[in-house]
Amino acid sequence: MDRHLDRPGRPARQETLREHNLALVARTVLLADTPPSRADVAAVTGLNRATVSRLVAELVAGTLLVEDEPVTAGAGRPATPLRPARGTIAGLGLEVNIDFIGARLVDLAGDVVAEQIEPGDYRGADPAATLTQVAHLGRDLIERAPQVRVAGTGLALPGLVRDAELLTAPNLGWQDLTPGDVLMGAAAELAHLPLTLGNEARFAALAELTAGPGDSFLYVSGEVGIGAAIVRDGVFFTGLHGFSGELGHVSVDPTGPRCRCGATGCLETFAGTDAMVAAAGLPEGSGIDRLVDRVAAGHPDARRAIDTAAAALGAALASFVNLVDIPEIVLGNTLARLTDHLRPRVESELQSRVLSARWAPPHLRTAATITHPALTGAARAALDSVIADPSAWIANR
Repeated sequence: MDRHLDRPGRPARQETLREHNLALVARTVLLADTPPSRADVAAVTGLNRATVSRLVAELVAGTLLVEDEPVTAGAGRPATPLRPARGTIAGLGLEVNIDFIGARLVDLAGDVVAEQIEPGDYRGADPAATLTQVAHLGRDLIERAPQVRVAGTGLALPGLVRDAELLTAPNLGWQDLTPGDVLMGAAAELAHLPLTLGNEARFAALAELTAGPGDSFLYVSGEVGIGAAIVRDGVFFTGLHGFSGELGHVSVDPTGPRCRCGATGCLETFAGTDAMVAAAGLPEGSGIDRLVDRVAAGHPDARRAIDTAAAALGAALASFVNLVDIPEIVLGNTLARLTDHLRPRVESELQSRVLSARWAPPHLRTAATITHPALTGAARAALDSVIADPSAWIANR
């Protein structure tokens, strides 16, 4: 059963009884780590089996759930595992990042229904034109998957987000924007869909929470910039204003290079993709693939670049762990590609700098989803409305 469902709520005793309990059953199945039976659902929710069976039948008829083949385990009637339906309802994830824009449709089972990625250099790109391009990618995916009902849109951006507004994205050169206005005006297919705007690292961490083995970790998203998200017991810690996780702008050397944010010595000036590529002696825009190849080949400049990046990353992570006592660090995106090369120095820095390392050494691992995880997280966030109110999706089928 799902590790996030220890306290799923109790059966409702009010006029919204059916809707509440339908959502309770849907959540129990849709977020489960392993397919539960009706008896499992009854045990977790506290609902009686007859009620669970009736609600499951509605969810199956509404194409939210499907039944697997019955499984016999010991004496008694075979149990029928329940799973999220594939290819029926999906969330649309969109992303604008420094070196690509993308769109991905993800269904209730977590499968990618369709996706499109367009590499490019979007630093300083016109916001309206870029967001229009992204909207058209989303429109094209919806047109390619007419059998899927789209629940909503999630847009991942590499910057500070508050509600429907992007406050600043230093590496894009964007600030004070309301992206939803452009998206909804650029594609009629998106105009009626609810939009969830979010920080790229936080959406990537949501994908990790869904697919990975842990529910308490610091997710570190490495691209040209570096973002992070803190997850404790399956819940995101976002800070008072929702701006936590700007690991890339932690200063690791006050006399270091000037960052695009205006400060000096930020972590991303040492461990961001552009910084590592430049330090390795590669031409600007070479990308992570050439860097990985050079490191694997033992090229001296590339090895020095990785060691410098790992030392800076380890120092920044140690400060984070000393402050929040997080048990696990997950490296995502480009950093995931380099985990094996970064690990020795990062772990050495953690061991020497984290006061509690002797008794509770933080565990470093690679993210479960390496390729554009924020797209998956944004799509999963767009599916929240289905989990919260499945009755609306059954009624509108």
